[in-house]
Amino acid sequence: MKALVIGGGIGGFVMAMSLHRVGIECEVFEQSAGVRELGVGINTLPHAIKELAELGLLDALDKVAVRTFELIYKNRFGQTVWQEPRGTDAGYDFPQFSIHRGHLQGVLHEGARARIGDNHIHLGHQLTSFEQDENSVTATFALRDGTTTTATGDLMIACDGIHSNVRASFYPDQGPPTWNGILLWRGAVEHKKFLTGRSMIIAGGMKAKLVLYPISNNTGSDDTNLLNWAVAAKLGDGSTPMPNREDWNRKGKLDELLAHVEGVFELDEVDPVAVIKSTPEFYEYPMCDRDPLTNWTFGRVTLLGDAAHPMYPVGSNGASQAILDARCLSDMLGASNDIVQVLKDYSTERVRATTEIVRQNRGGGPERVIDVIEERAPDGFENIDDVASFEEREAIVKGYSTLAGYEKTQVNR
Repeated sequence: MKALVIGGGIGGFVMAMSLHRVGIECEVFEQSAGVRELGVGINTLPHAIKELAELGLLDALDKVAVRTFELIYKNRFGQTVWQEPRGTDAGYDFPQFSIHRGHLQGVLHEGARARIGDNHIHLGHQLTSFEQDENSVTATFALRDGTTTTATGDLMIACDGIHSNVRASFYPDQGPPTWNGILLWRGAVEHKKFLTGRSMIIAGGMKAKLVLYPISNNTGSDDTNLLNWAVAAKLGDGSTPMPNREDWNRKGKLDELLAHVEGVFELDEVDPVAVIKSTPEFYEYPMCDRDPLTNWTFGRVTLLGDAAHPMYPVGSNGASQAILDARCLSDMLGASNDIVQVLKDYSTERVRATTEIVRQNRGGGPERVIDVIEERAPDGFENIDDVASFEEREAIVKGYSTLAGYEKTQVNR
C-alpha cells in the first residue's frame, strides 16, 4: 500500500509518521519551497500528545515547548472566574504543551524526515489536479520551474488546510471560509515570567478577549520566557466580507490593535499594553471556519485536519484534532487492505467526533464561561458564585473537555 499525503503541515507530517508506524509507504507533497517555522503559539492537548509520544517525539517536544501547569479564566478586570491545573499537573498521563507553531512544525518535519526519508518529502509541489480509478489515485503537481510531474498511489490524503484544493474539488459550491466578525492579533515576545512560569490566562468576554501563555523557556535567562499573546476583538456580526484573506503571516498594525486593549484589560500579572508595544512584529487574521461536512471520503481520496474540519481557535483543539485524525486513519489502514471501506469508516468516525466541536467553538467553547460572566456582571463582581455557581461554570468547561475527548478518563484509558 502506498499513500499520497498532500500538505506538509502538522496534519501531513503526523500522518506520514503514523503511516510509517504501521508499515505503509507514503509520499508527502508540500507546495511551499521550504518548511519554514512560522506563526506563533498554539496548545496541544494530552490526548494528542499521547499520540505524538507514541511516535517517539516527547523528548523533542520537551526541548522546545512548555508543559502548561494551569489555565485561569478571568474577566477583563482580572477577577478569577475559573482556575484549573492542566496536563500532568491535573493527573493526566501526558502533558499539555504550549508551543510555538513553527517549533512544533520543525519537530514534526524532522520526525518525518527521520522515518520516511527526504526522498519521500517533496517540496515545491503544488497539487493542480488528480484522478482515480478502481485501483489507484494519480495526482498532478506544478513545480517551481514551470513544469509538471505526477505521482500515483493506492490512496490520497488531503492535509492541505482551510483552503484545500481537494475539498474544493468535491464541494465546488462551498464558497470562502466563514468569518464570524472577530479579528485576531497574535504575537510572541520575551517577557518576565508570571505566576508559575507555566500559567495560561484567558481574560475578557464577548467583545474582546486576551490570551497569555509562555511557549518556550529557551531565552537564555531563568527569569524570562517567550510569552505568546493573542487579542480577539469583535468588529461585526460576520455579515460583511472578511477584511483580509486569513493566514498566520499578515503583519498587524499597532494603532489598530491598541484601540481594543488600552483601558480594556486590567491584570495584575501582566501589562498587556506593554507586552504588545514591546513585540517587534505581530500578525492578524479573521477568525474563520467552515460548515461541518457529513462526508470527507470520495473513493480512494479523503480529507484530514483543517481540510476536513477547520474550526475557530478556541479550546486548543485545531492541531490536536488533526493529530487524532492521523492516528485514527493510520490504525484503520494498518488493520485492513480494503482501502475504500477504511476511508469510509474513517470519515464516519471522525465526522462524528469533530462536528460538534466545530459548532461548540462557534459558541465560544470552554471560553464561554467568561462570556457568561461578562453578560451577567459587566462591571465585575464581589462573589463569583453569586453570578454563576461553581456547578454551572464547571459544566461549561468540563463539558467541553469531555466533548473534545481529553477528560482524564478518556485519555488515560
